[in-house]
Amino acid sequence: MTDIKTLLEANIRDVPDFPKPGILFKDITPVLQNPECLKAIIDHFAGVYSDAGIERIVGVESRGFIFGTALAYAMGLGMTLVRKPGKLPWKTASVTYDLEYGTDELQIHTDAVEKGQRVLVVDDLLATGGTAEATVKLVEGLGAEVVGCAFVIELGFLEGAARLAPRPVVSILTY
Repeated sequence: MTDIKTLLEANIRDVPDFPKPGILFKDITPVLQNPECLKAIIDHFAGVYSDAGIERIVGVESRGFIFGTALAYAMGLGMTLVRKPGKLPWKTASVTYDLEYGTDELQIHTDAVEKGQRVLVVDDLLATGGTAEATVKLVEGLGAEVVGCAFVIELGFLEGAARLAPRPVVSILTY
């Protein structure tokens, strides 16, 4: 059996100068196309969090929906969506956060998590941590407890995990 890190590294495509010059983009679409990779990711996270008492998965738009939904299914849990403005049809809570150039906003349904509910935030990539930190603020603002954050890839040199402390961060690959 192939080690999960080796398997993923063999299937992640590096795209130079995307979305702008000087950026080396880590493209996970080949990972998603490979059933062995997708299964390995979900099985890995399900194993890591099997005894964590998680009651809900929170997926961040958009690739967090892919991994979060599959993980929720594997763990027998419900799935909550965190989306960009105007995408959720019910009453929402929102948070604005800073980007490198400007600001962005995320929203969650006000009834998407319950007070005291133990949740895991899931996304594909942790870079500077702004999106994940905003997601944590939304979830905790509704009274749930974020017990951890899970990412397929972490760009460790950007130190995004520090913004999520003291919540534990689990990343399969760190660059």
